[in-house]
Amino acid sequence: MNNDLIYSGTLSNLNPETEPTRTSDPDGVVAGAITPEPRPHTLEDSGLTEVYVADLISKHLFERGVLDLQQLTRCTALPGHQVERVFCFLREEGRAEIRGASQHGLLRYALTDRGRVAAQEALVRDGYIGPAPVPLEQYTRMVARQGMRSQKLSREQVHAAFRDITIRPEILDQLGPAMHSGRALFIHGDSGTGKTYIARKLSRLMLGEVLIPHAVLVADKAVRLFDPEVHERIDTGASKSSLFLDRGHDPRYELCKRPVVMVGGELTMDMLEVQFDPATRIHHAPAQMRANNGMLVIDDLGRQRMRPDELFNRWIVPMEEGQDFLSLATGQHFEVPFNVALLFSSNLHPLELADEAFLRRIGYKIRFQPLTPDEYRDIWRQECQRQGVTDDPALVEFMLEQLHGTRGIPLLPCHPRDLIGLAMDYLRYQGITELTEEALKRAWQNYFVQSGDAGEESES
Repeated sequence: MNNDLIYSGTLSNLNPETEPTRTSDPDGVVAGAITPEPRPHTLEDSGLTEVYVADLISKHLFERGVLDLQQLTRCTALPGHQVERVFCFLREEGRAEIRGASQHGLLRYALTDRGRVAAQEALVRDGYIGPAPVPLEQYTRMVARQGMRSQKLSREQVHAAFRDITIRPEILDQLGPAMHSGRALFIHGDSGTGKTYIARKLSRLMLGEVLIPHAVLVADKAVRLFDPEVHERIDTGASKSSLFLDRGHDPRYELCKRPVVMVGGELTMDMLEVQFDPATRIHHAPAQMRANNGMLVIDDLGRQRMRPDELFNRWIVPMEEGQDFLSLATGQHFEVPFNVALLFSSNLHPLELADEAFLRRIGYKIRFQPLTPDEYRDIWRQECQRQGVTDDPALVEFMLEQLHGTRGIPLLPCHPRDLIGLAMDYLRYQGITELTEEALKRAWQNYFVQSGDAGEESES
């Protein structure tokens, strides 16, 4: 496919909360809503063994000293009666003891000398200390339940989500299906044509909430998954305790917006594998696992340290089978679901990065083109408003005819923002408040660099 994208709009005039309006199914269920994961009534329901939970409680006590039942319940995200059951086991093993009662009348628990030794041994095996993990089998079922293809998204919703950005309707009609098709998306075009900007805004098409576990248990090792830099919690308007008790929600999960993970030129093959920190002895989930039930954007494709074909080959099996194959530091191999909207973005043409056979596996390929003069004028007006500058039509015509036109510089969405900003830097230095042609000329000279004796200009 060779589609030309018409892009307009600036970051300043977008409402980050803009998203498609949810609709209801015939049975009254809101599209995008999820069914809360029920709170486990027994230890068996949690999928965890008594021995594993005993080690987890021991590590919490080793780290924090003396804790009462309520504190242990919050630390482990397990119901109080399950924590009590495991503590009885620890007492029978001589690893824990009661240290009186708190000011609220709750029993306080601590480790014995034997218990501290056992806790240290547990930390050597697995350094994770946090809410109880979710077994891999339960996590796999949860990801399947929350798959984006199960979300209903209409054409009207897609167009409404991008109402503050000018994009050709036919492009939106590709982006909408692509985000929920399970197929990868490749956007390409010259630098500055808005690829990364639009990629970020595609999160508007990811309806609904998802439940993200703090950690996933694999072969008795917890793989830390929840990442506050990626997973944005949803404020329910209630405290955690009341939410979990009233609704029966499993507190091992966090209710979040669908995640968007963006990686660029810094991406290495190691980042796509489970990361093990030898200092803390904690396993961390790779980027694509953190992006499950959301979107993974690989930006600046072709600028990574590995060859593009190596990176593409890494995704062949996950894209075709919906499964990814990972391993722990111990060498234990395991499968995890790959339920991700995978988006590649590059300044290079797709055929410079991969052969046609691989590109056929990517269902959607969209080319981003420079702006038309009218679109440039629209962005110029928006940027003047954002920066508090008087919108003088004569100045934008000066830019189009005297600067861009005579020098053959393509019209890119980033130009109005950057050039007005540089011009205003100079004017503030001079104590002037109104935008002028002279300031724009200076901004142009600072922004573009000369290449060669011919005096050709290129973007810096």
